[in-house]
Amino acid sequence: MVDFGAQYAQLIARRIRQARVYSEIVPHHVAAATVVERHPVGIVLSGGPSSVHAGWAPLLDPAIYEAGIPILGICYGAQLIASQLGGRVERTGRGEYGRTPLSRLTPPDHVTPPDHLGGSDHVTPPDHLGPSLLFADWPEGGSDVWMSHADSIAEAPPGFLVTASTPEAPVAALEDRQRRVYGVQFHPEVVHTNHGQDLLERFLFDICGARPTWTHTNIIEAATEAVRSQVGSARVLCALSGGVDSAVAAALVHKAVGDQLTCVFVDTGLMREGEGLQVEETFRRQFQVDLVHVKAADRFFEVLEGVTDPEEKRKAIGGTFIRIFEEVASEMAAGAEALGAAGPRYLVQGTLYPDVIESGAGDAATIKSHHNVGGLPDDMDFELVEPLAWLFKDEARELGEELGLPEEIVWRQPFPGPGLAVRIVGEVTPERVAIVRAADAIVIEEVKRAGLYRELWQSFAVLPAVRSVGVMGDERTYAYPVVIRAVTSEDAMTADWARLDYDLLERISRRIIGEVDGVNRVALDITSKPPGTIEWE
Repeated sequence: MVDFGAQYAQLIARRIRQARVYSEIVPHHVAAATVVERHPVGIVLSGGPSSVHAGWAPLLDPAIYEAGIPILGICYGAQLIASQLGGRVERTGRGEYGRTPLSRLTPPDHVTPPDHLGGSDHVTPPDHLGPSLLFADWPEGGSDVWMSHADSIAEAPPGFLVTASTPEAPVAALEDRQRRVYGVQFHPEVVHTNHGQDLLERFLFDICGARPTWTHTNIIEAATEAVRSQVGSARVLCALSGGVDSAVAAALVHKAVGDQLTCVFVDTGLMREGEGLQVEETFRRQFQVDLVHVKAADRFFEVLEGVTDPEEKRKAIGGTFIRIFEEVASEMAAGAEALGAAGPRYLVQGTLYPDVIESGAGDAATIKSHHNVGGLPDDMDFELVEPLAWLFKDEARELGEELGLPEEIVWRQPFPGPGLAVRIVGEVTPERVAIVRAADAIVIEEVKRAGLYRELWQSFAVLPAVRSVGVMGDERTYAYPVVIRAVTSEDAMTADWARLDYDLLERISRRIIGEVDGVNRVALDITSKPPGTIEWE
């Protein structure tokens, strides 16, 4: 997939993978030769914030259109097809945003030939007749789609049929079936477009001839082979945090290299309730993995003393993590040297694709640094092994199940690498961590009791380091507030606040105030992402 800076670029890639077809994202300036040498069965051009009329607008190497590879342009990608192949794109002043009715159009019995075909003014090749393959699963009259565009395609290029329209976009879909170039002005990848996944799968299977081979088994085989190729016979350390990502990465690397792997679980003092015991139970007893449990809460609280800036917290935690790993590696190296062997050279981390994006990879803006991506010190002694770096969360969970990880780990809600430190807005102290940990445990317990744990992407407690006046037992209190945060999402790139039942919220509030010392007020965060992020820091 060619990325033109789209908000939904990663979502398009994910939707393709949901159809069991492997997809990867390349920048818009990719050369045709680079594309061709990868032997793709199809190319998707993403949307983007630019206008094709802007002097700095990103373009596609024109040779790609002539490579004989099927192309599907989405939004800006469709406008770019029209603009680069001889059509016309205009800013009409009547853009469309949000849910929009789309009408399918019956193809005419003639089409203006492109220049490279020559011949008469009108031709009627057989493969230009009949309904569009893209819309084969759609109702005859059309359906609702999700629009987000200011420019509109006013005229299709020579050789193209117009196959759909909307009230403000006369060319909402176009195609040249001989060249197998297709474009849609709307976004089939978002759930608000009815039959959007059907359209993508028609492109993948009926037009590109793709095969659904992106399966759990193939992913695991490819990932384990890549790990073996990278590390050879060297020793490997894995950073276990207790969360889904690092657990799946550890299980995957253990499958690849077996006894070469040593897992290091650092008890930072910033973990969720009962996390350390669960990690030990799973990896030491179930998988028989060599596990080093380092209890280092004092060191983390020391480096966090007086730190209030979120980025500084993340970097302090990331740096301390690495120093601890280096110490463990040094001890292992000393022991190995005494036996005539080498110590560990590689460090495994459970980095996922959204982590890479949010940490400012490529042209993306840095939203926040993840301790396992942007918070690592430059003088780190390890070479990183990140077997999940191009997977989404749902793919990582599926791999975890396939690898035999227990359900309570695979389906555990996401937890930030820096732990509870970034759920405290302000300085991190042992007292504040104890408060937010106890409140968080209540939130999770009640959400599970309500049967909502698997339905929510995340649900947790946040502690702003401020105090407010309250009254408890006829006495004045001056204590902390706790904020409940619960969101629904598919991939963490966007999220909506969860509409929790009032009775559930009341139970959570009553229990937190009644059971957690130092809290006298509970609030609910009803911010979506964007404009907010899921975590507060």
